[in-house]
Amino acid sequence: MPSTTTTAAATSTMMNLTASSSSANATEDLDIYDEIEIEDMTYDSVLEIYHYPCPCGDRFEIAIADLRAGEDVAVCPSCSLMIRVIFEPEDLPEDGNKSKQKKEERCDKLVG
Repeated sequence: MPSTTTTAAATSTMMNLTASSSSANATEDLDIYDEIEIEDMTYDSVLEIYHYPCPCGDRFEIAIADLRAGEDVAVCPSCSLMIRVIFEPEDLPEDGNKSKQKKEERCDKLVG
């Protein structure tokens, strides 16, 4: 009989671990106010950020550098709300430094 008790205890422990990890994922999902396609956001090429209106009256913001680094959560600086940004990395605008470099290279070719 002791092996039956041990098995039951192991099973209940596994169930508790599964339940606690599920609740952690549920909590993580609750922190996200909404999921927004990047096409629905506005891109500011000067500041290199995407923004989207927040219900508090401010706006969610995420830097293009953060998106390139794999971050996908935009935060409102005025309240605790966050949104998940849905995007494909290859659809992001070109890096400002790289495009400036390419323009300079083209000018050098024209001049030289």
